[in-house]
Amino acid sequence: MRLDKILVPVNGSSTDDEALQVATAAGRRNKARIYVIYVIEVKRTLPLDAEIEPEIERGERVLDHAEQVAQASEGTIETELMQAREVGPAIVDEAVERAIDVVIMGVPYKKRYGEFTLGATANYVLKNAPCSVWVCREPISATTGP
Repeated sequence: MRLDKILVPVNGSSTDDEALQVATAAGRRNKARIYVIYVIEVKRTLPLDAEIEPEIERGERVLDHAEQVAQASEGTIETELMQAREVGPAIVDEAVERAIDVVIMGVPYKKRYGEFTLGATANYVLKNAPCSVWVCREPISATTGP
């Protein structure tokens, strides 16, 4: 599989680093461009372009950290801070707009009602992305258990 463009959505969770490391390794092998996005979810009561300063600052910190991880992995990335009503559709729209070959995203190991769940965002991307989607799930820890 030829990879020219890779999209990595980040949110500041513990799974971001692994997804970025996988993306930079794949990017180096394929000489791919790697786009890293942070999506601020804007409530419907606010205008879409509202300046939500705490979220903007958080997003910038997360993207700065992503650049550090990429540099440590000897990779180069392009970052973008975005605002949208919902994260999943924003990721899919970005994949379509940029003609992305693969979305690489990290997901935490979460349980809901005693069963493992991907969460709404990963589920949406897996169902609707026009390209391949690679999921980096964090290991099952002793506290969450299988």
